[in-house]
Amino acid sequence: MTPTHIRVIAIGIFTRGTELLVFQGYDNVKGSFYYRPLGGGVEPGERAAAALRREIREELGEEITDIRLLNVVENLFTVDGRAGHEIAFVFHARFADPAVYAQETFIAYEDNGDRLTVIWRGLDSFDAQHRLVPPELFEVVGGGVLGS
Repeated sequence: MTPTHIRVIAIGIFTRGTELLVFQGYDNVKGSFYYRPLGGGVEPGERAAAALRREIREELGEEITDIRLLNVVENLFTVDGRAGHEIAFVFHARFADPAVYAQETFIAYEDNGDRLTVIWRGLDSFDAQHRLVPPELFEVVGGGVLGS
């Protein structure tokens, strides 16, 4: 199956020690969980960093600071049997409110009202049944952002 379009997204790497903030999804076809950093689509005329700021405000109601581009990755994937193709601007950022880092779980909402479970998860806890996506993030976060 071939994707019908390429989606441009901005995602944020938020760290707490050696943990990443990710939302948990489930692929019904593969029968496994996947985890992705928060973020979303870049709108026409919008810069990727501004899109990340907007998405975090919409999803969590939080402001972010110290936004720094880490990498741009291409992601070809299938979820629930549907093919997708994304170009992801991957940023490291921090929450403006330090109290956010004390929370263990969050509930976030997509534009369409879908509810997301958001958790802190250690990089070493991902495996075949609990995948970090896009998989290139292992290389990106291995470049020294964990623990910062």
